[in-house]
Amino acid sequence: MYLKKLDGPRTVTLPDGTHMTRADLPPSGTTRWVASRKAAVVRGVLYGLLTQEEALETYGLSEAEFQEWLVAMGKHGIGALKTTKIKKYRQP
Repeated sequence: MYLKKLDGPRTVTLPDGTHMTRADLPPSGTTRWVASRKAAVVRGVLYGLLTQEEALETYGLSEAEFQEWLVAMGKHGIGALKTTKIKKYRQP
């Protein structure tokens, strides 16, 4: 079996003891961003599976959009990443 050479780790261990691999990340052509996909990208960056620059380039995200995901997930958890909850979690 051939494994492509990648910079960085192939798998990381999350604080709850589960393992996250690059296969757990959404596909690079993702256009429909549900909360679970956003959370997977945020976790991948936070725990070192991929760099922020790599995530921005791979998924076509702006830095501001990704920072919003980081802040929302950090303050309120995965529920804050749902588009139907924007008013509830993103008040000034």
